[in-house]
Amino acid sequence: MKVCLAVTAMVVVAFAVPLGLVIREMAGDRAISGAERQAASIGPTLSITTDREPLERAMAITEPGSKGWMALHIPEVKEAGRTVRPALEIGTSRSTAKDIASTRRIGRAYTAQVPGGSVLLQPTALASGSIAVVEVFVPESDVSNGVATAWLVLAGVGLALIVGSVAVADRLGVRMVQPAQRLAGAAQDLGEGKLGARVPEEGPTELKSAAVAFNSMADQVVQLLENERELAADLSHRLRTPLTVLRLNAASLGDGPAADQTRAAVEQLEREVDTIIRTAREHRPQTLPAGAGAGCDVSEVIRERMEFWSALAEDEGREVRLAGVDRPVRIPVARPELAAALDALLGNIFRHTPEGTPFSLDVHNGDDAVIVLVSDAGPGIADPEAALARGNKGDRAGSTGLGLDIVRRVAESTGGDVRIGRSVLGGTEVRIWLALDAGRGPRSSRRAHRVVRRPSRLRRTSPQPRPFP
Repeated sequence: MKVCLAVTAMVVVAFAVPLGLVIREMAGDRAISGAERQAASIGPTLSITTDREPLERAMAITEPGSKGWMALHIPEVKEAGRTVRPALEIGTSRSTAKDIASTRRIGRAYTAQVPGGSVLLQPTALASGSIAVVEVFVPESDVSNGVATAWLVLAGVGLALIVGSVAVADRLGVRMVQPAQRLAGAAQDLGEGKLGARVPEEGPTELKSAAVAFNSMADQVVQLLENERELAADLSHRLRTPLTVLRLNAASLGDGPAADQTRAAVEQLEREVDTIIRTAREHRPQTLPAGAGAGCDVSEVIRERMEFWSALAEDEGREVRLAGVDRPVRIPVARPELAAALDALLGNIFRHTPEGTPFSLDVHNGDDAVIVLVSDAGPGIADPEAALARGNKGDRAGSTGLGLDIVRRVAESTGGDVRIGRSVLGGTEVRIWLALDAGRGPRSSRRAHRVVRRPSRLRRTSPQPRPFP
């Protein structure tokens, strides 16, 4: 604003002052030109007569003559060394004899300064050959007529230009300064831990680019923190699998102080793990899709995990059926992620169904999706939507709410999803759609739904499991 004020002021002065001087000169020239016209109007009378009376009448009808601003200086006429007619002075003269003599000598109009203004001395030739001088007084008010108004107009225009330039500079400054202030404030908020701080992507191109980069950085920071929290929660949740085995083994120890202490320690450890998971998890994670070349054989992972769980299933008298795992089936999911999801589902079966409850795992290989079905003959889930709702805020004992969430994130990382329904065994059936083309996003999930509804498109890799006894 200061720079704009200085520049505009200099421009106004550079143009307004010379223009004001020109206007003043034009006003003076206009007044002198008017006096010349009035002086020329007496010329015809002087060419006819030099008598006082007709000349006075001719002067009286002019504007300067009527105001007493005109005078005639007629020289004397001599013949043979004798004065035929004496010099004649008509009207009120304000000029000096020297000025009049100079006018006669140079033979052209002459302007002289006098008190209160200036006088125009106009020479006029007489019939006798002598030179008469017509004097017209021009007051200072006529010379400066309109000059003050013109100066006021110029000053007003200059002031308006200065105010306008300052206003424009203010708006331009605000347009640049406000985005910078918002960016600085958002950076300070982000540094204080306010992860929701974002900057409107507006303003000059450079500041807009900075705002875009800041928002992207803030999103990445939030994503990194969420990933860290979820990594801690997921790693803690994976401890539930061996804890479940320990709890079940501790239940078979019988009675006694050592057995009670072991069971109490396992329960305390489970509570601590649940506390860690609930503390670490605050926001819904954003599972990233598997990179190029990443993936695993779902059949191999299922067989491997069932080797781990089969001993516990045998101890509890649970009959297990596998289908579709006798041939390789590649999916775009990392091996540890799929193993964690399977452990979460199988751990739920052992934790929430009575001993001796059978269960099965089926793999269906479709054209554009792989479906994994985990079914059991337990009591089922009364509210599937609540079961899929992420997290446990402490209202469900022995559960962190992350088991099905881990499964869902694995499915959604490929563009698929998870559904809970009623199995043919009478209990719960968890259907995991794993899209083979993760880049298609939700469309892959919809096609996976069509795979389930149209069995002709599915390729069973093993015979349908026979009914449980």
